[in-house]
Amino acid sequence: MIEIEESKFELDELSKTLSQVGESLDIPGSKKRIEELEKQMSDPDFWNDLEKSQKVTQEIKYLKDRIENYTKLSSSVEDAYVLIELAEEEGELSLADEIGHTIKELSTQIEHLKLETLLSGPYDKNNAIISLHAGAGGTEAMDWTSMLYRMYVRWGEDKGYKVETLDLLPGEEAGIKSVTFQISGPNAYGYLKAEKGVHRLVRISPFDSSGRRHTSFASADVMPELDNDIDIEIRPEDLKIDTYRSGGAGGQHVNKTESAVRITHLPTNTVVQCQNERSQIQNRETAMKVLKARLLALKEQEAEEKIRDMKGELKRIEWGSQIRSYVFHPYSMVKDHRTGVEVGNIQSVMDGDLDMFINAYLQMMA
Repeated sequence: MIEIEESKFELDELSKTLSQVGESLDIPGSKKRIEELEKQMSDPDFWNDLEKSQKVTQEIKYLKDRIENYTKLSSSVEDAYVLIELAEEEGELSLADEIGHTIKELSTQIEHLKLETLLSGPYDKNNAIISLHAGAGGTEAMDWTSMLYRMYVRWGEDKGYKVETLDLLPGEEAGIKSVTFQISGPNAYGYLKAEKGVHRLVRISPFDSSGRRHTSFASADVMPELDNDIDIEIRPEDLKIDTYRSGGAGGQHVNKTESAVRITHLPTNTVVQCQNERSQIQNRETAMKVLKARLLALKEQEAEEKIRDMKGELKRIEWGSQIRSYVFHPYSMVKDHRTGVEVGNIQSVMDGDLDMFINAYLQMMA
């Protein structure tokens, strides 16, 4: 019976946590918001504006999913209490394992929902646009960039997100010089914004015949995909637009048509390009979305620098500027420099398990 009592105590704590999450989610407010949006949908002219209608339907789905998840978890907690009462009344110690397994699953699900409530930033619900660039180190750094790219793709697919490559520049011998891709799904940017920064790899280089240890760097830039109603002024005269033939293996259309688009924002010298679609118009639209996101990031960075100038510069007490180190040699570990903690191992991370870092970041920011 001691196991049953311990399980009941754990369930009480989970119930309290879920109640706090429910307050943060503001279920009554979300239901009221759904009613308002559904009234908009009843307007005969609602579907004439395709972009607005898609935005409304996506918000409704997002709110309904959150309410449904909370309701299901509340029901599961009640069922767990019933199971514990049954075990206590009838002395069914055989139910102890089932109760323990149920509570473990509830703990994981409630923790996930709790972390979602922390994603309250203005763009956290948006899709994420990620750009990876190889640092100094030649082929070794390009190979490291391709490893990071595969890691994020696996993570996105594991989450059930849509992953789409917008632009990719391969290395001469191996790996990737730079790549821009989009991960689409609920809270994609909220989860991935913690990945922005320099990533450091330490390993015995497979490209060094002497078998020496090498340190490689790659940068990750994470931006939210912005809606068209975001106020970012882009004047046509400030843009230089070039077209060129898409790279890759594929087909007569790809090889003969200048469908790829490169846009340069002259005042900031910001360059974006897209060659994923066969249509030049589609590539241009996607490139403009990326440009808009980068200009927003620059705008926010300027605001942060003004605040930093007023406060004075704060030196970071760490070596280099990396946010994370992946060390294959002399031992297999991953260290997050924001928390100073060694967490996880190389194999799990390269298989796409970024949740340990993202969860630690969200907890740190809570």
